[in-house]
Amino acid sequence: MKTQHHDVTFESDGSPVQGRIVANEAARRGVLFVHGWDSDQQHYEDLSDEVAAGGCTCLTFDLRGHGESDDEPTNVSRADNLCDVLAAYDTLARWPGMDTGAIGVVGTSYGGYLAAIAAALRPLQWLALRVPALYPDAQWDVPKTALDRRVIQAYRSAVRPPGDNRALAACRAFRGDVLVVESAEDEVIPRPTIQSFLQAFEQPRSLVHHVLAGADHELSRPVSQEVYEALLLSWIDSVSRRT
Repeated sequence: MKTQHHDVTFESDGSPVQGRIVANEAARRGVLFVHGWDSDQQHYEDLSDEVAAGGCTCLTFDLRGHGESDDEPTNVSRADNLCDVLAAYDTLARWPGMDTGAIGVVGTSYGGYLAAIAAALRPLQWLALRVPALYPDAQWDVPKTALDRRVIQAYRSAVRPPGDNRALAACRAFRGDVLVVESAEDEVIPRPTIQSFLQAFEQPRSLVHHVLAGADHELSRPVSQEVYEALLLSWIDSVSRRT
């Protein structure tokens, strides 16, 4: 299907955010991509093109503090970046021909964490979370770089109940389709964090959990990236047919 690329700028809490829409002229379904910390929208450039060619209109964007954003990472909190995600969703939802009842989100690591929270604030049909991160709710408005990494790692090292965490509570209430992808050799996100997410999804329409053998957090081996992309494309195609 024919696609077109559009550079877009939208506002998030008074700050400009840079994005890129890959529009499929025949699509009514939408996919929002949310990159991880220390990454940017280019991480999803090729993948968004492939998803769009398969029949969706896609939006990638730079979270504040990343990529072409004007903000310094040291000034950006989780509250700021969640505003970015919601503003990005609203931008995609307003795109001509878009069905707001047929939008899903792909999120990686920190982006997966934000995507999970967004599921409680916008009508998402599905969530694809790769190595989703988890943070304590405390210090929500504090710049992310000021958070104590030792406290965060300790928090991630135990399975957490949904009632103790905003992201997990959103997962518990979510009723759409879910894909959770874990890296077998992940040095950043320990297995209890993945278990916390899996256990939190109590009533999804469907839930697929896949472990990428030999993969690290960044998917630094080309074969790991290839396996993940093939899995994601196939899964998006299958859930998109239901909407």
